[in-house]
Amino acid sequence: MKNLIVICLCLFSTLTGFTQKNITLENIWAKGTFREKSIKEIRSMKNGDEYCILTPEGIDRYQYETGKKKDVIVQFSDLNFGNENKNKIFAYNFSKDEKKILLAADPEFIYRHSFVANYYIYEIETKVLYPLSRDGKQRLADFSPDGNKISWIRDNNLFITDISSPNKEVIQITQDGKFNEIIYGTSDWVYEEELALVKGYVWNETSSQLAYYRFNEKDVKEYSMQTWGELYPESYVYKYPKAGEANSIVDILVYDVKTNTHKQIDLGTDKDYYLPRLQWSKDENQLIIHKLNRLQNNYDIISVNTQTNDKSLLYSEINKYYVEEPELVHFLKDNSAFILKSERSGYSHFYMVKLKDKSITPITSGNYDCERLCYVDEKDKKVYYTAAESSAINRELSVVNFNGKKQRVISKNIGTNDAEFSKNGKYYIGTFSNHETPALYTVNNQKGEVLITLEDNAALKDTIKLYGKAKKEFGSFTTTTGTSINYWTIKPDDMVEGKKYPVLFFVYGGPNSQEVLNSQRRSSDMYWYMMLAQEGYITICIDPRGTGMRGEEFRKCTYMELGKYETEDLIEAAKYFGEQSYVDKTRLGVFGWSYGGYMSTLAITKGADYFKTAIAVAPVTNWRYYDNIYTERFMRTPQENPEGYDMNSPINHVDKLKGNYLLIHGTSDDNVHIQNAIDLMDALIKANVQFEHFFYPNKNHGIYGGNTRLHLYTLMTNYIKNKL
Repeated sequence: MKNLIVICLCLFSTLTGFTQKNITLENIWAKGTFREKSIKEIRSMKNGDEYCILTPEGIDRYQYETGKKKDVIVQFSDLNFGNENKNKIFAYNFSKDEKKILLAADPEFIYRHSFVANYYIYEIETKVLYPLSRDGKQRLADFSPDGNKISWIRDNNLFITDISSPNKEVIQITQDGKFNEIIYGTSDWVYEEELALVKGYVWNETSSQLAYYRFNEKDVKEYSMQTWGELYPESYVYKYPKAGEANSIVDILVYDVKTNTHKQIDLGTDKDYYLPRLQWSKDENQLIIHKLNRLQNNYDIISVNTQTNDKSLLYSEINKYYVEEPELVHFLKDNSAFILKSERSGYSHFYMVKLKDKSITPITSGNYDCERLCYVDEKDKKVYYTAAESSAINRELSVVNFNGKKQRVISKNIGTNDAEFSKNGKYYIGTFSNHETPALYTVNNQKGEVLITLEDNAALKDTIKLYGKAKKEFGSFTTTTGTSINYWTIKPDDMVEGKKYPVLFFVYGGPNSQEVLNSQRRSSDMYWYMMLAQEGYITICIDPRGTGMRGEEFRKCTYMELGKYETEDLIEAAKYFGEQSYVDKTRLGVFGWSYGGYMSTLAITKGADYFKTAIAVAPVTNWRYYDNIYTERFMRTPQENPEGYDMNSPINHVDKLKGNYLLIHGTSDDNVHIQNAIDLMDALIKANVQFEHFFYPNKNHGIYGGNTRLHLYTLMTNYIKNKL
């Protein structure tokens, strides 16, 4: 009997040793239990055989081939920054000759991408460190190609510091920059948010000319946000052009360093255009301007000779819908041609455009979308790129000859692959993840063979094993319209046959977005869905019509009617999964953020017969309230398309809401204004519809900082438990 007790105790001990741990919100948002290791600020050295990475302690140099650390280029603790920020370097950049480093410290963010910081120049050979300026923080500081100058911005004006001169002479090359009026060398809010244009200046290769943007936003209407915390709340007022409203007038100017003169490029009298990209070709006098019309369906690449003022059209594209956000093109070293990405075939592919005869030749082709140009090998005439060739949910790294022949996939793992190539193209640092694998960083050769594993997040993988087996599972279903919709699910790993489970649909669904991706993207949310699975909830995510990587017709069918087809597909998903034996179709909920919040609000109004509960974080509720570059790209102006704007704005469907609705917004959201939430609330009250809401004081569109995310996800978790 005694032996039997011992055996039972040992068996109990063994079993309890393998009992899965319960995920908590504190694990995800406070303790960092599932925090992934990453490698930050990787820079290839000019020799192509070495690279640098940024650590909290300094900048370390490694060899690609062996992965061995060669030396420490700079140790931050050895430097005298003259203030308390000496260990808060968050970005760096080498001069072209790699004799100097520009260090950025202590950033203060303005909007999503823009910030001011303290910049310092470090001379590697002499080990001398000095600040770029002692008169306040700067923006967008960068070396000129010859390494003798640093261009930068303060108070909307553009400056150049001659670091080769004994006194480090500073030249203020623009004078009339003013907040909410005139901007030089950077962009206004809407260009930053929707065109990802922040750095609004570029040097030519000889450092003799500096081309830069000027934004005149005097006629753009203002939006005001209050911030709380003091006796009297403060107001922040900035320019925000809503759909159908006036934009900044944007011009391109060129500064000649030798003559200290400025020249404005003549782009015509009609200023109702966008200039999303600016670059120089390999010719020091050939400035390249990318231009879109207001409706964003006519895209031109214009060459300007900055000495003669002669202009020529290098490339033009007209799309029956709209042109996706243009990217910089890659000029060959002999300046004979450039490589661009276009949807002209119905899928995103790379093309060679010759400057002499303007001929356009495809480099890649097929019924799949390419994503990113990673490296151009001019010696062997090859292009390396990522694409969704095997499936929309995967990304492969591939290589193909300039003539489109001998295309092959070189990445080995199935999932999401990306690559940062060395300067000589001999090596690349590959990043990979899939639904089961956290970020994996490796050094690879051109054939895709792994030379060194830099980080495999093995500790995180071991941690995940302790918290059960719930994971993403991928699939697709066909709607009644014959459309195939991709999805992933996260289910409880102890599902009981015959039991029906509640479902939370997570949706984003915005144009050309993608959430059904074989990766660890949005990993924090994934662990939240795993936590919900432990508590008996199934999470399902779909990519409805309008989302990306499935060809132009799939992603642009929502043109002029944003929200219509996406909502129909979400309802189709509710019907499809509601018929599955393991789903309780009376307990279907939906959660989304931003465009996803817009979708979840449409789901609980236009789709109220199918959804019991909805959570909307920072949703657009009226398309007339959102910015013009984004909204008009997909909807044209409200003056042209009033029905498209109004029929699919949730604010006009409040009378249909009959389930549980939680509305969440940050009061300092500069992107989707809290006006969207306030006016929706007003409409719901007028319709006598009950709902719940929560505002986060002084938080922007991301709703983060301090304890905020833990509080937010506690709020949403409790709502799901109580209302779904």
